[in-house]
Amino acid sequence: MSLSAKVFLLAALLAVGWGADAIAGKKTVCTITVNSANEKDAFRKYLPEDKYEFVELVERGRPDWLASACRQGVRCDLLVISGHFDGSTVFYSDQVAASEFLPVAELERVSCSNSCPALLSGLKEVYLFGCNTLNAGATKTVSPEVGRSLVRAGYSHADAEQLARKLDQRHGESSRDRMRRIFVNVPVIYGFASTAPLGPAAGTLLGRYLHASSNSEVGSGRASNRLLGEFAAESMIAVSGSSESDPGAAYRHEACQFVDDRVSPAEKLGFIHDLLHRDMAEARMFLERIEALFASLSESEKSAPAFTQAQAEIAQDSVARDRYLQFAEDADQPQVRARMILLAGRLGWLSPAEQRAELVRMFGDLLGRRSIGSAEVDLICSLNKDQELDQERHRLSLSPAQAERATHAAALACLGSADARAHVLQALTSRDDADVQIAEIYLWHRPITDVSELRALASGIAHMTQSAAQVRALETLARHRLSDREALEELERLFPAAESLEVQRAIAAVFIRADRQLLAKPEIVRLLSESRRKSPGGDDIIDILIRRLQAS
Repeated sequence: MSLSAKVFLLAALLAVGWGADAIAGKKTVCTITVNSANEKDAFRKYLPEDKYEFVELVERGRPDWLASACRQGVRCDLLVISGHFDGSTVFYSDQVAASEFLPVAELERVSCSNSCPALLSGLKEVYLFGCNTLNAGATKTVSPEVGRSLVRAGYSHADAEQLARKLDQRHGESSRDRMRRIFVNVPVIYGFASTAPLGPAAGTLLGRYLHASSNSEVGSGRASNRLLGEFAAESMIAVSGSSESDPGAAYRHEACQFVDDRVSPAEKLGFIHDLLHRDMAEARMFLERIEALFASLSESEKSAPAFTQAQAEIAQDSVARDRYLQFAEDADQPQVRARMILLAGRLGWLSPAEQRAELVRMFGDLLGRRSIGSAEVDLICSLNKDQELDQERHRLSLSPAQAERATHAAALACLGSADARAHVLQALTSRDDADVQIAEIYLWHRPITDVSELRALASGIAHMTQSAAQVRALETLARHRLSDREALEELERLFPAAESLEVQRAIAAVFIRADRQLLAKPEIVRLLSESRRKSPGGDDIIDILIRRLQAS
């Protein structure tokens, strides 16, 4: 080979090497955009292409986009998540047509399972653009039943209070705690302690920082005081991911037991059995995670021999069963007690018949020991959505005075009592707004399908004299999408006689949802136009209704 050829070959090899080094030196900015793209666009605009490469992980219309990114081995130096955040469970979009979202539980599963090391393990910085992404406020706290359980277990009151405080510190996780556990060992996590700026505002502030700063600062793994300064009025803070030396490392290990893909369902159930041997107060703090595990299991997983064996071992543990059910009975919140009863069935501690009996016994305690409200009525109807508890209604015994209350009647109606249902329907047209609200909750679960009931209800509403209660009753009626001419005529007569604009608007809402063919008549349009009370704010739902009827 000639000298000139050797020089050319050496130059080519060096060029290839330099190119590879340049590519290797690029930082990869991974973006998860479930709402506005303003933050991503700001990074793209100000970070030079020769130093930063961008990868959008969300594939529109594909529900498994995160898993797809993991399979592709995408390696990220920076991660930017943009979306509304509910403060605990999910990043989501405010766009009606958008179907993409990011559950925090899925991030937690990926982190705990180490199933996507390229995506997470090399991260230097994470940017969480959403409200309360790093809020330090606990999302759950130890309730009073925990202290009572500890006293029953033999602790003194002082020791029980001290242990309850420790449980609160250990289990009262915040969104900040959860993000730190997900992005373990990440040097810098940016987020918001409270309200975050909307996308356009966040993009502007981010652009101002990027335009004025040195590019080498981005992705360095060191918190930027300049960036925090730009967002100082917007509650932005920076924290680091958790590490093995953190006080919460042991809790992270236990929380991961529920979602780590490397742990079999049978092993997870065995871990739950171990939890049930601890103070029941601590086991109670894992209730949500235990429920989520059972909800995630397929039928084949639940029927696997190893799983059924682990479940049988729990079912035969009578000591843990008795402690658990005693704790459930003492729960302060009926929703928690109901959840614990349902979980007892999944653990094999209650047969279907025993489970039904326990739930109805809880209903009896609610009806007999305390005044109940809409939340309890909602709970009873929800638990009996398949009407299997109707057969247990005979276990309840109410005094005549109790049976006259709208709340108690609604509870019995949720359990299939026809007499109680008639009482609740009458309550919907009463002068008492609280009774109307109870009836509204009940009918949300048990809507009217009988035309005679609808006609009677429309007539009763037309004769109501209390405006606020009448509006609520009309809102309830609107959800039934009336298609009965006689019921609609009652409201037509009520419209010109209505004493407030709010009542007329509520009637218009009923008409908008009703069968328009029954209303599209010139005389009805004329009635609405001539009898309507003027809206001080301009066009409202009555005007919209008139225009729609005119166009029909």
